[in-house]
Amino acid sequence: MSNQCDATGRQAQQATLGFFERYLTLWVIACIVVGVGIGQAAPGLVTAVAHLEVARVNVPVGVLIWIMIIPMLVKIDFGRLHEVRQHGRGIGVTLFINWLVKPFSMAALAWLFIRHAFAPWLPPGQLDSYIAGLILLAAAPCTAMVFVWSNLSRGEPNFTLTQVALNDLIMVFAFAPLVGLLLGVSAIAVPWDTLLMSVVMYIVIPLAIAQALRRMLLGRGERTYAAAVEAMSAWSLVALLATLVLLFAFQGDAILSQPLVIALLAVPILIQVLFNSSLAYLLNRRLRVAHCVAGPSALIGASNFFELAVATAISLFGLESGAALATVVGVLIEVPVMLLVVRVVNSSRQWYEAGIAAGTGNTGRFGPNC
Repeated sequence: MSNQCDATGRQAQQATLGFFERYLTLWVIACIVVGVGIGQAAPGLVTAVAHLEVARVNVPVGVLIWIMIIPMLVKIDFGRLHEVRQHGRGIGVTLFINWLVKPFSMAALAWLFIRHAFAPWLPPGQLDSYIAGLILLAAAPCTAMVFVWSNLSRGEPNFTLTQVALNDLIMVFAFAPLVGLLLGVSAIAVPWDTLLMSVVMYIVIPLAIAQALRRMLLGRGERTYAAAVEAMSAWSLVALLATLVLLFAFQGDAILSQPLVIALLAVPILIQVLFNSSLAYLLNRRLRVAHCVAGPSALIGASNFFELAVATAISLFGLESGAALATVVGVLIEVPVMLLVVRVVNSSRQWYEAGIAAGTGNTGRFGPNC
């Protein structure tokens, strides 16, 4: 039995979402109301903000997205990458889901639902843009909220840190080629210069800043680092909500004229989250991975880096595009769907461990006691 996993389970029993995280879906709904209201009440102001661009990047939104992303990346400890071997099977499953299953399954679902099943109820001129937004949403694994999901599922914290660090490193090199491939397969023109600029703007530069800031804060002591991360996390959520207000201000007319669009876009997102989390969980069980690794593996495999998706959609297709709206729908349903996955992972632990025990006949390191 793994003592470390046992300790993780005891500590995580008290894990809870913070006030803002717990009600994030409500805040997003409030942002819809406020954003649409601003868009209708002050269209001139919204248009002026939309034109504050440098190299096709909206300056206010770009600044807000940096404020969102950098606090998340400060938490990443690349020094833990050497621990990959300790959780090789769980990490292998998560990488398989994140980079070889999730983006392609989302592209297939987007093609099925947006191009065909829901096409009669969607604006014809936006179909390609909606598909592109869904692909962007699935092309990068989440790096922030997964720490919360891992805690709530009594996950092994070292596995989560190692997995997130490895995913971020892969993202620097794989995000642009993967998105380009999937957009090309979907017959959507790929503005490569803008896509590569988005990778630099929203992955490479924030990652470099965050790691420099992390080293500086840790140099002043763990307490200083912890206090700074907590403060920055609050600013990150405020920036997220402010970005959503702007996006919904730009999307106000589309939402008022087509309220059904949001519900229809949510369908493929919901299906891909449930499919990928289930597949990761079952693969981990098949490989006899400890439950405290399988839980966060399933959650990381299913969740999306929606902040990056929003930023890239805006850069590639514009603030008023269907792609931007599709990524925002991901924000809307992220918390309730992931909480559902956490509940399933926790409630099925006995079933999961029984399957491992039946397959191994013992309770070794990769066995049921976690």
